[in-house]
Amino acid sequence: MNPEVIAALAAAVGEKNCIREAEQLRTYESDGLTSFRAMPGVVVLPASTEEVVRCVRIARDAGLPIVARGSGTGLSGGALPVAGCVLIGLARMRKVLAIDFDNAFMRVQPGVVNLDVSKAIGAEGWYYAPDPSSQSVCTIGGNVAENSGGAHCLKYGFTVNHVLGLRIVLADGTVHDLGGPVLDQPGYDLTGVVVGSEGLLGIVTEVVLRILRKPEATRTFFATFPSTTEAGNAVSAIIASGIVPAAIEMMDRLAIVAAKAATGLDWPDVGAALLMDVDGLAAECEHTSANAIDLARKAGALEVRVPRDAAERELMWKGRKSAFAAVGRIARNYMVQDGVIPRSEIARVLQEIAELTAKAGLRVANVFHAGDGNLHPLVLFDARVPGEEKRAEEVSGEILRICLRYGGSITGEHGVGADKAQYMSEMFSEDDLETMNRVRCAFDPSMQLNPGKVFPTPRLCGDKPGIYTPHPTELSGEAHRV
Repeated sequence: MNPEVIAALAAAVGEKNCIREAEQLRTYESDGLTSFRAMPGVVVLPASTEEVVRCVRIARDAGLPIVARGSGTGLSGGALPVAGCVLIGLARMRKVLAIDFDNAFMRVQPGVVNLDVSKAIGAEGWYYAPDPSSQSVCTIGGNVAENSGGAHCLKYGFTVNHVLGLRIVLADGTVHDLGGPVLDQPGYDLTGVVVGSEGLLGIVTEVVLRILRKPEATRTFFATFPSTTEAGNAVSAIIASGIVPAAIEMMDRLAIVAAKAATGLDWPDVGAALLMDVDGLAAECEHTSANAIDLARKAGALEVRVPRDAAERELMWKGRKSAFAAVGRIARNYMVQDGVIPRSEIARVLQEIAELTAKAGLRVANVFHAGDGNLHPLVLFDARVPGEEKRAEEVSGEILRICLRYGGSITGEHGVGADKAQYMSEMFSEDDLETMNRVRCAFDPSMQLNPGKVFPTPRLCGDKPGIYTPHPTELSGEAHRV
């Protein structure tokens, strides 16, 4: 990279916050999807909107691609650098700027960790609802980019339902405030357009979050089943009865084995398990939980456990939330997939996935948000065995096609990124993709922001002199795969 550009960036953020040595840059060469790699040209760590603006303008004038990054925990390659790009890391921007209990909102910088939002307001009886499994490390900015979900989004909604406003820096270096601290801002919902846009529209530097009062009571139960068929039927019966759980999660046998190995939980060796929360008024919770337990038993539950206290409930949820990482206890390598199906099709889809992986000579552990049909199959493999990683990739892609065949989606909360861009044309028509690209170009006509993500083929806003045009290899996920 041009030394003059690096010097200008260092002046913008401070010498110690400008990373350019190869060994240090390797920290940023991938996100949580570690099968892709690319080296940024430089990493800058701004601490304010003003510093982000300076960095964006320098990169713009140099014609360099720009990629924003939070904690790097994403699982679709959304924060993957473009080779030689200016990577803007937002981890230093972690201030809570305002808390307003009277109007039920907080204003935070994008580097604030998800769980720290609830910690900041918990003593006053408030919390922030979206709770990704990585909530102890993922940041609000990354949650906004991917429209992250979590176990309790069945009842309370995804990130988009809890973001009231944004401050965003566009690719031309201008700053815009979208929405604000009210539930229904007049005009076009540009905040909703930006949430989930995976860094293609702008760099978010402030977020106004909707916060909620803690419910009076929460009731949890853990139920085991002979197989995922009975567990899936239990989920359908519970939702069909009119019960809206705060969360209802399913794990299959392999996922249970992994969670037990990681946490020491005394869960039995069974085919599947459900973990469910209901919350609200105490009397309502007791009644609703009892009805849900009765439905689970009628669906074939082998055992139902109710935690004796808050500590035991927390341990149960620790088992569920540690499942992704815990799979490393039972497999040398694995790929995390993220698709959506109608919840009534859970049993059939899981059977197809089992047949698919068995035919490929692989195993799959299933962990998912059963209430809204958001599947997270983890395809296990050993990269040391020739050809096994390729088979795992093929199986992972076929799982997405199964989801589409049942009327679902290629992503529920992890995003498209670099990993799933090739499947976008199987879910959307050319007209759909063109419309999405027009929205992108309205925000970033130069296409400097996070190029090579989401769209399956190069889609340019027009050939314009002096505007960054990605090379085709940058737009191909395969070019980055190791």
